[in-house]
Amino acid sequence: MLGDLTGIMGKLQETQKKIEETKKRLDNVLIDESSSDGLLKVTLTANREIKAVEIAPSLQEDREQLEDYLIITLNKAIEKATRVNEAELASVAREGMPNIPGMDMFK
Repeated sequence: MLGDLTGIMGKLQETQKKIEETKKRLDNVLIDESSSDGLLKVTLTANREIKAVEIAPSLQEDREQLEDYLIITLNKAIEKATRVNEAELASVAREGMPNIPGMDMFK
């Protein structure tokens, strides 16, 4: 029984290390999102860090419109980045979890 517990703990530590490595890798996965008319483009990492914002000159003339574009486009980009982030981390966690009866967390 102690051997099983030691094996499980080792597997969990290995999985934690893989999760941390995946988080670092996701800093290099870029997500691009544009407004429907292409006047605003944002780039985020899969860890939801903003890397770039491109604004068409015509949007710079209307502050209220620009704010609306930023909110909509950033929210869409964050949603995409979150989906990528969660899928990648869940995949690593799922493959690294030991088989413990009654602990089917990732079905």
